[in-house]
Amino acid sequence: MDKIIICGGRPLHGEVEIGGSKNDAVAIMAATLLIPGKTVLHRVPRISDVDTLLEILRHLGATTRFREDGALEIDASQLNTCEAPQDLVRQMRASFNILGALLTRFGRASVAMPGGCNIGARPVNFHIKGLEELGAKLQLHHGVYHGEVRRFRGANIYLEFPSAGATQHLMLAAACAEGRTIIENCAAEPEIVNLAAFLNACGAQIHGAGTPTIEIDGVPELHPTEFHIIPDRLQAGTYAVAAAITGGDVFIRNARPEDCRPVLAKLRETGTEVQEYPDGVRVRRVTERILPTDIKTMPHPGFPTDMQQVFASLLTIADGVSLITETVYESRFRYTTELERLGAHIVVEGRTAKITGVPALTAAPVTCTDLRGGAALVVAALVADGATEIDGLHHIDRGYEDLVPRLRQLGAAITRTQDANGGLRVCSV
Repeated sequence: MDKIIICGGRPLHGEVEIGGSKNDAVAIMAATLLIPGKTVLHRVPRISDVDTLLEILRHLGATTRFREDGALEIDASQLNTCEAPQDLVRQMRASFNILGALLTRFGRASVAMPGGCNIGARPVNFHIKGLEELGAKLQLHHGVYHGEVRRFRGANIYLEFPSAGATQHLMLAAACAEGRTIIENCAAEPEIVNLAAFLNACGAQIHGAGTPTIEIDGVPELHPTEFHIIPDRLQAGTYAVAAAITGGDVFIRNARPEDCRPVLAKLRETGTEVQEYPDGVRVRRVTERILPTDIKTMPHPGFPTDMQQVFASLLTIADGVSLITETVYESRFRYTTELERLGAHIVVEGRTAKITGVPALTAAPVTCTDLRGGAALVVAALVADGATEIDGLHHIDRGYEDLVPRLRQLGAAITRTQDANGGLRVCSV
C-alpha cells in the first residue's frame, strides 16, 4: 500500500503550475459522447477519475489516446453499446452524466447510480427529474437506471438546489433537444461556464451559463472541436493554503483569481498576503500566527464546499477560535478525526465545526477519508512536528495530479513510497 510521508516544518517557496480542472475535464469528457467525431482536449489532468471515465468511454465504443503533446483525443463516432459498466460508474459521481448523452445518441441507456466520495447524501433526483421533464422515461431496477426517449424535447426546468452536476447533465441533454430549454436556479461554477463554451464550440446554442438562468436552443447535431480545460481552482486553493500554513511564499501559475475569489478573500482574513496577476496568484503569509476566521460553505460564488476541509487545516494553528459551517453536504466533517490525531482541537456539532487553534501540530499516522479530506491531511502534515504517514491515497489520486513532486519542488520534505514492511518512519527527499 502506498503512503505519503511528510516531515513538517519547511516553509514552501517558489513557483508551482496548476494543471487542468478535474471537475471541468470529466464534465466535458462525458459530453464528447454526443459528438460523432474526434474531439481534442488540452490540459486534461492525469488523475484516476479521468482514467476511470476513459475506461467507461472505451467500453461504450469510443477510442481514446493521449498524444505526445499531452492532448487527449476522444472519438465517439463508433459507439456500440448504451449500457455503461456498473463497476466503473459506481467509482465516480460525474460518470452519471453519460446517461443524458447515451439517451441522445441511442434513444435508450442503462447507467448505474453513481459513487464517489462518502461526504453525505448526494441523490440524483435533480438529474432524473430534469431528464424526465425533457421527455425521458426512466426506471430504477437494482441500482441501475434504465431510460428511453425518442428525442429530448425542450422544457422549462427549475432546480430545487443549484446542483453543479445536475446543471451540467441537463445542459448536455438539452443541447440536441427539440426546441428551447430553460433551466432556472442553475449552478454558476466556472466549470459550468466552460462546459457551455465547449458545447457552443461544437455547434450548440447555450446562453446564460454562469447566471441563474440558462437558455438552450436545441440543434440537430454537434460537431468535433479542439478545446482547453480550465485550470483547477481547487488545486490552486490547496497550494495557496499550503503556502499560508507553512509561512511560505509561493507563486501559483495559471491560477485564475476570478475563479478563486472566495478562498483568496478568506486567506487575506487569516493574515495572508495575496497578490493577483494575469498569469497567476502569489501567496505569502505576513503574520506570525494565523488569524482565526469563520467560513460558511455556499454554492458558487460562495465559499466552495470542496475547500472547507483544506482550509480547516490552516485554522487548526490559528491564534483563536474559528467556525466552519457546512451547508452543502451533511457528512463532510469525517476528516476532522484524522486532524485530531495530529493534535488539532475540533468539536463538530451537526453541520458546524468549532476549531480552536493550537500552537503546533504533531506527526501521527493518518488515513484519507475522501478526496479533499486527504488534501487537508497533506496540508496539515506540512507543519506538523515529526514525520506524518498518510495512507488511503486512492482518494488523493482521484483529483490531484503530481501532488508529491510539485510540493517537493516547493521545498517540502515529502515522499511517496510503498510500505512493504510496515516500518516507514524516515523522509527521503
